Amino acid sequence: MKKTIKTIVWCVVGLFVVYTFYFLWKQSQPEPEVYELITPQKRNICKSTVATGALSPRKQVDVKPQITGIITKVLVKPGQQVKVGQELVHIRVIPDMNQLNNAQTAIESAKIDLHEQQREWDRTKRLYEKGVVSTEEYQQAETRLKNAREKLAAAEAQFEVVTKGASKRSGNINTTIVSSPMEGMVLSVAVKEGSSVSATSAFSNGTTICTVADMSDVLFKGNIDETEVAQLRVGMPTTLVLGAMQDIKVPAQLEYIAPEGVAKNGITQFEVWAAAKIPENVTIRSGYSVNANIVTEEHKDVLSVEEVGVTFDGDSAYVYRLSSNPKDSTSQKWDRVPVQIGISDGIHVEITKGVNANDYLRGNKK
Repeated sequence: MKKTIKTIVWCVVGLFVVYTFYFLWKQSQPEPEVYELITPQKRNICKSTVATGALSPRKQVDVKPQITGIITKVLVKPGQQVKVGQELVHIRVIPDMNQLNNAQTAIESAKIDLHEQQREWDRTKRLYEKGVVSTEEYQQAETRLKNAREKLAAAEAQFEVVTKGASKRSGNINTTIVSSPMEGMVLSVAVKEGSSVSATSAFSNGTTICTVADMSDVLFKGNIDETEVAQLRVGMPTTLVLGAMQDIKVPAQLEYIAPEGVAKNGITQFEVWAAAKIPENVTIRSGYSVNANIVTEEHKDVLSVEEVGVTFDGDSAYVYRLSSNPKDSTSQKWDRVPVQIGISDGIHVEITKGVNANDYLRGNKK
């Protein structure tokens, strides 16, 4: 009995030793490399480049006053739609003292001249009625009188312009009411009631009262690196991706490429414009940041694979084609096959020669 138990114990120990060696051997063996299988498929491949910039209206006007004064009433606010001729603000004139003094001096001078010409005409008329002076002299005196009257009227009109912003001679023109020069949206209002504004002149740009823009006609304006600008042509289709609305893709068309680049931070960039076609249900705001994907080349319905399935060796491209049973993932075998590639969109690459749609190719390692 004891001998039997002893034999069983030694057998158990022997089995344990054998299992231990087998386990250690198994652990020392490398695990088989298993890769995902990918298959070539027909796709549309678009090669594109990206320009960064912002949206801005094609037509935008900074409204400035024609007189210097104080804002008494603001009739619009940002975001409001306005029509041509709609009143924006009212201005109370604050006359310039030099202009006021000059206007008053001009009136006094014109009155003196008119009084002199009136007296001269009266004297000439009496002499003309007596037949002492000729008709020509009488007509000349009458012309000088009319000129003096016109000079006084002009001086008084100028005085009204300086003190009131308009004159009776100007008819319906009223510079104290600033109106919109175009139909569009008020983007910003830079003044408030009580603000001082200055008129535009040869020496001053004047105060901007508000900015009006036509938001129905929007442009993308951006910059692109000099290494990619040679691929662009006017008329290329473009897709705008708005920074504020990533899920909305706005179609556009490239319409301008700057003929001269500008160096920024050591990199030469060229300005590009694209006309955006805004969908009806999308509200656009001026200044939205945008990435413009400009399609430089497109191949439709071509055989392609994921870029991870293509290996590059110098100027040559290769794929690894499965030569074993696709259902057996533990003992995959591969053949290195040279291929010719076309364009790439960064995710998929076109295969023009080397594989077909029935091949299984090596993808990422599992």
